[in-house]
Amino acid sequence: MLLVSTISENIEKITKSMLKRNIDIRPILEKIIKTDTKRRSIQSSLDNSLSDSNQLAKEIGDLYKKGGSQKAGVLKEKAGVLKVESKKLSEILTNTIYELNNLLLEVPNIPHKLVPSGSNESDNEEILQLGSMPKLKQNALAHWELANKYDIIDFELGNKITGAGFPVYKGKGAKLQRALINYFLDKNTKAGYKEVQVPILVNENSGTGTGQLPDKEGQMYYIKEDNLYLAPTAEVPVTNIFRNTIVKFSDLPICLTSYTPCFRREAGSYGSHVRGLNRLHQFDKVEIVRIEDPKNSYNALQEMVDHVKSILNELNLPFRILRLCGGDLGYTSCLTYDFEVYSGAQKRWLEVSSVSNFETFQSNRLKLRIDKSGNKILAHTLNGSSLALPRIVACILENFQTDTSINIPKVLVPYTGFEKI
Repeated sequence: MLLVSTISENIEKITKSMLKRNIDIRPILEKIIKTDTKRRSIQSSLDNSLSDSNQLAKEIGDLYKKGGSQKAGVLKEKAGVLKVESKKLSEILTNTIYELNNLLLEVPNIPHKLVPSGSNESDNEEILQLGSMPKLKQNALAHWELANKYDIIDFELGNKITGAGFPVYKGKGAKLQRALINYFLDKNTKAGYKEVQVPILVNENSGTGTGQLPDKEGQMYYIKEDNLYLAPTAEVPVTNIFRNTIVKFSDLPICLTSYTPCFRREAGSYGSHVRGLNRLHQFDKVEIVRIEDPKNSYNALQEMVDHVKSILNELNLPFRILRLCGGDLGYTSCLTYDFEVYSGAQKRWLEVSSVSNFETFQSNRLKLRIDKSGNKILAHTLNGSSLALPRIVACILENFQTDTSINIPKVLVPYTGFEKI
């Protein structure tokens, strides 16, 4: 969420920047400024009314002490009028603040200057491609066919138990999942990220704090009886560890990693492009989150990108990095890099990670600040997938298949305990 002061001081710059998102944001910004002016005026009137009430209370007390009960009675009537007025102003102020906050929630983050203009994913900018493309035979199988052939992932069984998008991993398929989770966590912790295990149910304040609410409530599973949401990513519970927190500058950077199951409704997702592991309602993911000094956050973003690169290199998977255009940029992000791995049998790129800098957008919602020599400033927050498992598994199965087996990347063998499926 943007600060009102930022909007007031930079309305022209923000309006121009938001054109990268293909949004004419100016009418909302003007309404925010107008509502905030109204809020400040009401606050001033309320402060004056309360100040007058306090002064009258003091005068009434002095009069009673001196025996001036008649004059005190007159002042009490005046104090009663002020009390009613203050109550009314307080109610108006509460409603105005609520209106202002709702307006602020409608404004997405300001795109970084590096964000290219564009309307959708076809306009994203490829900045790097690494790794050798797999050379598969003409009859190479897609991962859902390989999963059935080797009895390692059962999509129909998952459909029976829950529904589409909830696969059951079996035998070496389950072990491959566990191996990837442990490998990712080990890579992250060795890089300085502290592992945390967090709840996978989050409350409304947590969803609002990281920006999933009110933007993406339709994509989240909701438990009405308890007013809780299933976490769409570990970003939500991990980042919310620091909601309403002041961190010491000396403790920065704060680097955390966490494994969680993730849950997304993915409403409206149909077709062959979402078949198999390509798009699921429940999936495993390892996340990295950083709390940073604003002066270092873009260095941190590059470190995170390099870290994810190193993992994909070790897995020997061909990948590319995209800088997301304004039309494809997430609501909360200033700058995002997507990682896509090439799926040999499907002959298409599959997204496996997004690494983003949110600057102060989340920390303003979270009230997450840094104590920098007594000066309290908003922190910068960053997060990235390191990594999401389903499409990594899909690409391992497809890219390393032979006529009789699936080879396991060497780096995973110590974790799986086997070299082939």
